[in-house]
Amino acid sequence: MITIKVEDFEQRFQKYISRLEAGETIVLTRGGQPVAEITPTAQKQRELRPFGLSAGKFLTPDDFNEPLPAEILDAFEDK
Repeated sequence: MITIKVEDFEQRFQKYISRLEAGETIVLTRGGQPVAEITPTAQKQRELRPFGLSAGKFLTPDDFNEPLPAEILDAFEDK
């Protein structure tokens, strides 16, 4: 964790953003008093979802790929 003045943060924004990306926490001060704490976001590692995760939990109707009825199409087209 580092402590810096707000003015210094404004002048060297890119430098401190790089430090945040590296996982460092920054405390901003004004007049020697802390006014904000900036912490990096938690980086979640994305795992691949297993194939077939919801297999058997949903039923697809036989007419799923058929065209919609005219009254529903009209509703979508604001007729």
